Amino acid sequence: MVCEDTINKEQLTMNKEKKYFSHNIIFHFSLFPVLCSLLLLSCQTLPRMPEAYFSEGILPLDSGAAVYLFADAKEAKFIINNLPIKELKNDQVRQMINRTDFIAVALFSIVSGRRFQIAAWGNYPKSGAEMVLGANKNWNKRNAADGSVYWYSDADKLSMAVNSKQIFASVWLKDSNVIPYNAAQSVNIPEGFNDFRKAAVFSCWLENSNRIIQQMLNKTGLPVRMPVQQLFLSVNKVQSQKDYYEAAIRLQFENASQARGAAAILNLAGAFTSSDPELKLIMLFLANPPVQKDRSLEIKTNPLSEDEIINIIQIFSF
Repeated sequence: MVCEDTINKEQLTMNKEKKYFSHNIIFHFSLFPVLCSLLLLSCQTLPRMPEAYFSEGILPLDSGAAVYLFADAKEAKFIINNLPIKELKNDQVRQMINRTDFIAVALFSIVSGRRFQIAAWGNYPKSGAEMVLGANKNWNKRNAADGSVYWYSDADKLSMAVNSKQIFASVWLKDSNVIPYNAAQSVNIPEGFNDFRKAAVFSCWLENSNRIIQQMLNKTGLPVRMPVQQLFLSVNKVQSQKDYYEAAIRLQFENASQARGAAAILNLAGAFTSSDPELKLIMLFLANPPVQKDRSLEIKTNPLSEDEIINIIQIFSF
């Protein structure tokens, strides 16, 4: 009897444990989709960092700009402050820039009807920004088709979306009630640009490279055509000299033969001397001979001061 009672008790305990275990398995699996949904939702609300975009070869900026530029907002602050964007001179905007780590800008030509588009990453007081915007009669809040919220100002022709880690803004010449970001129109990063811009405090590419190069060559007195397909520009800190920088330019051609011919032309142009201030700046780029890498040419300047870097960037018609 004792043996049978013991067996019955053990069987009863096993049945209870089995039932408890089965109940908890069902309970946990019933929560699993919910937990996954919450995890997915939390991941979707986290903003993607700049390098995530660069690694995929796309950027959250619209296509059709004349220039796409990128900057470490802390290290390249002296460049950002001198960009031809009057809104950057605003005190409130400067406060936002002080909270920014990285900035990407698309500059459009006048004929496009647009001025610029900005994507910035940093640490922003979202509630404070929305409070300020909501209290200003010039700003109106709108819901986009995807459910996101943005603000726009007819007076400033400006649309803006803000969260705690990102700011998107777009300025138009005519329309203003335009969503400041459009993932469907993300711009593709040119081949080779990611490697070129690594470690740079400032970098950019130009969509109309030939016009800029032609203007530079005309200044040197060599009105020859140079069929440049792509132009990259970068600025790197000189570690051995405080507040000095090295600028680099990459010119890409259709083939190695064109690159070789262009190198000969640039070497000839580099021999010119002039008292013309703009030509002197161009000569800073031509002080060192270009280095050919297959169908590309790379030219690096000697160490330059902040003022010289700003003047060189202005050559490229930002």
